[in-house]
Amino acid sequence: MSDLHIYNSYTRQKEKFESITPGYAGLYVCGPTVSGESHLGHARPYITFDIVQRYLRYQGYKVRYVRNITDAGHFEEEGRDAIDKVGEKAKLEKLEPMEMVHKYTSLFHHGMRLFNCEEPSIEPTATGHIIEQIEMIKTIIAKGYAYEVNGSVYFDVNKYAAGYPYGKLSGRVLEDQLETTRELDGQEEKRNKADFALWKNAPPEHIMRWQSPWGEGFPGWHIECSAMSSKYLGETFDIHGGGMDLQFPHHESEIAQSTIAHGHAPVRYWMHNNMITINGKKMGKSYNNVIKLSELFSGNHPILEQAYHPMVVRFYILQTHYRSTLDFGNEALQASERAFRRLWEAYEVLQKLGHAGNSIAEDMALDAQVTTWCHECAEFMNDDLNTAKVIANLFELAPVINGIKGGQVSVGALSASTFALLQATYSVYLVDILGMQPLQVQQTNKLDQVLSLLIEIRKDAKKRKDFATSDLIRNQLAEAGVLLKDEKDGTVSYTVA
Repeated sequence: MSDLHIYNSYTRQKEKFESITPGYAGLYVCGPTVSGESHLGHARPYITFDIVQRYLRYQGYKVRYVRNITDAGHFEEEGRDAIDKVGEKAKLEKLEPMEMVHKYTSLFHHGMRLFNCEEPSIEPTATGHIIEQIEMIKTIIAKGYAYEVNGSVYFDVNKYAAGYPYGKLSGRVLEDQLETTRELDGQEEKRNKADFALWKNAPPEHIMRWQSPWGEGFPGWHIECSAMSSKYLGETFDIHGGGMDLQFPHHESEIAQSTIAHGHAPVRYWMHNNMITINGKKMGKSYNNVIKLSELFSGNHPILEQAYHPMVVRFYILQTHYRSTLDFGNEALQASERAFRRLWEAYEVLQKLGHAGNSIAEDMALDAQVTTWCHECAEFMNDDLNTAKVIANLFELAPVINGIKGGQVSVGALSASTFALLQATYSVYLVDILGMQPLQVQQTNKLDQVLSLLIEIRKDAKKRKDFATSDLIRNQLAEAGVLLKDEKDGTVSYTVA
């Protein structure tokens, strides 16, 4: 399998990846709803699709990676009583909604940097694209697939399902959805229980609200991604990614509304990562088993036996194929830490060995086996990005590297070309594609990361006019020998003796 093949969730089969525009690849991934701190369950999709965009770039594609921020409009279908998660959490925290959004967006970015996830090309926000969403809704209404009731706009799922394969992505049958849909307040507004909101009328107490042709309100969750993805990637783009839990209703709704708005399907390949579970249950707030990223890195959670380094977590996630369930456990993470250390030590040994090997290998069988293990890494990545098998092959190669170092394997056992291939394989796959970093490098940067986080917290405190917290952070850092100076372009720090 020399070409990249990926599993298309829509067709339920592996397909050869062929981008719409040769040499260019468009990737859209549903980003976080920033109404709270990101948790371990959020780590998997963003690490998974970091691998996707890294590998596409390695293959020579110019990638536009779009990952949105949901800072408004994420709510369950609850009729007129729908509550925007961002607005509701802002009330609880007694913050302005955008103040809270900035707080949790900063924490999300901090976590992604620790995981060594590369930044997306574009990171649009839902609130920054209200006009695009309104225009898209107007188009859907004009085509007869949405209707307005009491200032809210709903998508007509029954009408859509009469002519299009609604439910194909998630495998849900419309009749079953109607039978299992909960009776919720305000459902009488809808023509059918399965209809979903494109725009919601904002009651007087609702903080986040915008003017629209239907009155003041706020956008539905699903329309946001359709509007932003089409703006930056086109009406049809290559890959749409996200967790399996988003297949329904979010992605199913995206397909329906985009198909009507644009007259054709929006996405060529749908990719979904599986869930991280704890004792067989999905990790999520509804199960009360959430481990926040800050808790994961500090070890400050009842489930955790110790703190876990971000690189250990990344490695732990990549040791399992992205479409397989990954069950959390302290033993598994501790085993991943030991395994990653062994692998990285082999990589460092390989770098120090420099140039080795002869023009002709002394051990033809070993030379052939090493060559096979190296070449298989490309085959595994091309087979639906199987990072688990790539890591397994890197482990197969580690004893050979350690054998050369310890003298059990002759330096000339491998040919010079095979040794160069071995060095390149470790560098390309472990560092460039899997995105791993040495633990000690991140350890040396830890104080800088903590300082950056404190500066961000102080910045948020000043915005809230919480000068007591702002001054406390500045004064405590000064006592520790770190002076903060507020300048035009931001806060800078100085270390004093």
